[in-house]
Amino acid sequence: MIRRISVRGGARQSVRQLAVEESGSPHGAVVFLLHGTPGGRRGPKPRAIHLHRQNIRLISYDRPGYGESDRDHGRRVVDAADDVEAIADALGIDRFAVIGRSGGGPHALACAAKLVPRVTAAAALVSLAPRDPVSEREGFDWFAGMTADNRRAYRLVETHPERLDGLREERSGAVGSDTAALLPILDEGLHASDRRIIGAIRSKFDETYQAALSRTENWYGWHDDLIALGDLHGWGFDVREIKIPVLLWHGAEDHFTPVSHSRWLAEHIPTAVTSIETGASHFSAVERLPELLPRVLALADSAVLSR
Repeated sequence: MIRRISVRGGARQSVRQLAVEESGSPHGAVVFLLHGTPGGRRGPKPRAIHLHRQNIRLISYDRPGYGESDRDHGRRVVDAADDVEAIADALGIDRFAVIGRSGGGPHALACAAKLVPRVTAAAALVSLAPRDPVSEREGFDWFAGMTADNRRAYRLVETHPERLDGLREERSGAVGSDTAALLPILDEGLHASDRRIIGAIRSKFDETYQAALSRTENWYGWHDDLIALGDLHGWGFDVREIKIPVLLWHGAEDHFTPVSHSRWLAEHIPTAVTSIETGASHFSAVERLPELLPRVLALADSAVLSR
């Protein structure tokens, strides 16, 4: 089921529309799934029958600027917490877990930091770590092991943010309406396991990118994600504030988001449980999602029992 939900707030404190989709069991345990960068609500997820069997109600939405969701110009990572809370309110949901993959990972951590006690547990799969003064002082090399294309984009955030409009136009022009052309752009960082996974569900990736980037203005979703994720002042919250259980999962062979990012997060989130998988890479998180969803819910249950 797809709904358009009105939310008030965000960077400009305006009324916006968010496109929301549900799958799985209508009465199951609620999990919000936050998509990658770029991506959208129709991204890879467990099949509905699998979610029914696990008694999970999965909710995903287009982050502002992607797909059918209005842009929130100037948004920060922390603003995702307000959007998720507004969706939960509109759907009459009290408690829920949240899981984010790739660019969705930091946004899931924002919910973990800001929406307690409504958020019971969180997971961040192949997530970036923040670029903030603390990590810089600690000598964390945010770019080490990262693909050249990602380094180029995030360096622009740091040095010439005004040039990101040019990068957006360049990518939009190169891909046009054929969003399958995005995959060659990603090709440099693909590990053998990434190629196998993309090959197995190629049509799903094509469908995801088509829905997320179908309109010219949708490319601002990617643009705004880059600025928010690479913000030198951090994400608008401190991961050290997180008090609920957090599962961190990372493939050791990931070059889009190097595994050092999850290792840094593990050192700074007091409640983190970390799983680093040898031989796995960035898109392996898609393959692991069905087994990680119940693990997140188990963490939520254990947290409730320990209170």
